[in-house]
Amino acid sequence: MQIGTLALFQRASYDESVTDSQVYREELRLASQIEAQGYDSHWCVEHHFEDYSFCPDNIVYLSHLAAVTKTLKLATGAVIVPWNTPLRVAERIALLDELSDGRVIFGMGRGLSRREYDQFGIDMDTSRERFDEAVPMIIKALETGFIEGDGKFYKQPLAKIRPAPVRSFKGRITSVAMSPDSALEAAVHGAQMMVFTQKSMEDHNAEFEPYRELYRKLHAAPPPPPLMAGITVCHQDADRAEELARKHVSGYLLTVMHHYELMGEHFKKAKGYEAYGEAVDMLRDMGLEGMADAYVNAQAWGTPEQILEKLAGWRKIIGDFDVLFGLRAAGMAFADAENSQRLIAEQVIPELKSWDKAAAA
Repeated sequence: MQIGTLALFQRASYDESVTDSQVYREELRLASQIEAQGYDSHWCVEHHFEDYSFCPDNIVYLSHLAAVTKTLKLATGAVIVPWNTPLRVAERIALLDELSDGRVIFGMGRGLSRREYDQFGIDMDTSRERFDEAVPMIIKALETGFIEGDGKFYKQPLAKIRPAPVRSFKGRITSVAMSPDSALEAAVHGAQMMVFTQKSMEDHNAEFEPYRELYRKLHAAPPPPPLMAGITVCHQDADRAEELARKHVSGYLLTVMHHYELMGEHFKKAKGYEAYGEAVDMLRDMGLEGMADAYVNAQAWGTPEQILEKLAGWRKIIGDFDVLFGLRAAGMAFADAENSQRLIAEQVIPELKSWDKAAAA
């Protein structure tokens, strides 16, 4: 099992006293501890413009960490492909891999926010076509050192990637897959399927099966385990852990609903987002309170023992998986996030790693 942390770069919109600089200083303080604490990887989102999340270039951020770490895997979670040109993505990922001595995990995504698409002047209806056209170009470039394309959106003359990639990225590519078509695309590209935990594991597992089946068919190999990302609170006291989870995990959901306009009518007409359009009426019927309860209950939080119990339950349903802990959201105090990160390192990670040893034995 690979265990990582996920930097969200989120500021509570109601707290104007917190500056962007403070958000970054504190995220970097958390990130500076995780290698020594025994985490395997650190992941970083790409988002723009709003308090919801603001890391406009996760490759730049990870380049900084490459200089101050030695073994930590550095992962984009994710590069939003339609907002970037394939050539520049391939060049920057290859450079980061060179600077980090091969520690990069290339995570990619399609993007869901109409707000961000509009700011970039990109028609959201073209996102699926752009993603499907660009991703094979990028992956081939990272394997061969050359990129070219003659598609609808990317007319790319043959170009050489410098510095040339010298290590294969096979086994080092993930794709955010929150809809059925995105899951199948992950299988097509030989990528690990990354999901943000938001429903029961039975429901998640049902969505993993088509991915697993197609992956085996196309690659004649077992599919990689799913990468489960979520918002986590860990505390020594169960009551305090629940208090923090009810406030910050549900608070994070509210920011998600606002940023992505998940109850918006536009999803019913947006090309490539049919699964989200089909969910709009169901979400409205549930209401925010019902959604918040379901979302909080879907996450792994509590004392170290409660988190281990939750993850063990997931494992019984979905089998092996990798996990990402998003430890700071919705204005959580730095001290609480730091405490969560330390407790997980000291009391959760050793037990999770023992599962691998038991399986190997």
